[in-house]
Amino acid sequence: MTEETTPETIRYTADVVAISGGRVLLIERGWPPYEGMWALPGGHVDRGETGRQAAARELEEETGVPVDPAHLRQLGVWDQPERDPRGRYVTVAYLAHVPDDAVVAAGTDARDARWWPVNALPQRLAFDHADIIHAALDTQED
Repeated sequence: MTEETTPETIRYTADVVAISGGRVLLIERGWPPYEGMWALPGGHVDRGETGRQAAARELEEETGVPVDPAHLRQLGVWDQPERDPRGRYVTVAYLAHVPDDAVVAAGTDARDARWWPVNALPQRLAFDHADIIHAALDTQED
């Protein structure tokens, strides 16, 4: 097999666009890559988990916000080959509508977690998370 035909290792992740009252919940990454940058809550899908279950678990672990996996709406798949500097990562992104009174607290892997107005997001976000957020916001206008 040549390098071009050798299957590459692909890692499966799940991300969540949590929205509440015109705000998006972001975490400040506490580890490389993109350490110190703002990103969507998310992470690896563990053995025996669905992407939806992983998304709900990661949201709660990183922000303290619980959500029923059944209430997550799939937004799409982001699989551009260069989306993560660590290698090939494919993410399934989900949308969660969170109550306005949800208490947010940074948890595992996050230095900080907070709400950002959709019209005043950080200028640069980690990975392709700006694209994922824009896709989520576009669905809100439908």
